[in-house]
Amino acid sequence: MGVTPLIWIITIAVTIAFFVFEFFVHVRKPHEPTIGESARWSAFYIGLALLFGVGVGVFSGWTFGGEYFAGYLTEKALSIDNLFVFLIIMTGFAVPKKYQQKVLMIGIVIALIMRGAFIAVGAALIENFSWIFYLFGALLLVLAYRQAFSHGESDPANGKFMQFVRRILPVSEEYNSDKLTVRKNGKRFVTPMLLVIVAIGFIDLVFAVDSIPAIYGLTKEAYIVFTANAFALMGLRQLYFLIGGLLERLVYLAQGLAVILAFIGVKLVFHALHVNEVPFINGGEPLLWVPEIPIWFSLLFIAATVAVATWLSLRKTRNDARKDDRETFDGEKIVHAPED
Repeated sequence: MGVTPLIWIITIAVTIAFFVFEFFVHVRKPHEPTIGESARWSAFYIGLALLFGVGVGVFSGWTFGGEYFAGYLTEKALSIDNLFVFLIIMTGFAVPKKYQQKVLMIGIVIALIMRGAFIAVGAALIENFSWIFYLFGALLLVLAYRQAFSHGESDPANGKFMQFVRRILPVSEEYNSDKLTVRKNGKRFVTPMLLVIVAIGFIDLVFAVDSIPAIYGLTKEAYIVFTANAFALMGLRQLYFLIGGLLERLVYLAQGLAVILAFIGVKLVFHALHVNEVPFINGGEPLLWVPEIPIWFSLLFIAATVAVATWLSLRKTRNDARKDDRETFDGEKIVHAPED
């Protein structure tokens, strides 16, 4: 792709500038964003991400452009799933609405830093070890199974990790504005706000393990991996407040993501076989008859999966709501019938 060190420096600097801008303009003063504010900024960041993808296609070729869009769509879907876990955490810790922006901002920055570290490690592994595609593919298939059958079974706010944190840190029961610590009777305590940030940081680490192998299954360009992740995380704070109620209605999002992760896992295994160098597989020779899944098919498959999962989720929750309304109405009729 021919990305120079200068382009990397400019890209990272602009990314940092956006998050600094977010903090000082939106997050520094605690408040709950309005729907209008959230919608405008969500549209701005999504539009910016799409415009960047067009730029990649125009200046570097549409193969790279397609890889970017497939990666961005995958990372955006994973990020929305990440938001669902953030919602569970903040509900579990009863974070006041006006302080949730700060928690989200810190969580998103932690996510970008962790993913940046994984991107660097992943690029180095891919550059030096072709067999890593087998490992990434197997990991994604395991993650796909976990995503499909284990989603939502645990409470991150009260899991074993957070129980361990509570044992080693003196914790205050009350929030002290958006501060992380408070002094009581001459002793320093951490507030629940710090616990929330620790929990979100731990979840970010888990999601980084999911997201980086997934996008490296779509492109081997570290620059595309980084920019797709950065744009997927930009505007995530506003999206949280915009679709907060919708998150709980995306009941099939986990299954949709499982299908996407499994598909990319198979794609990675196919690629690993196609460039095979492992001695005990086909004598260390590539299996050239194994097909390489083209990026245009990957993009269409991912987009279709997200669309179908969203449609099925909204249809199910709508039908469930209608069923509940009918049962409530019938129940009232039965209860009140003797009085007529």
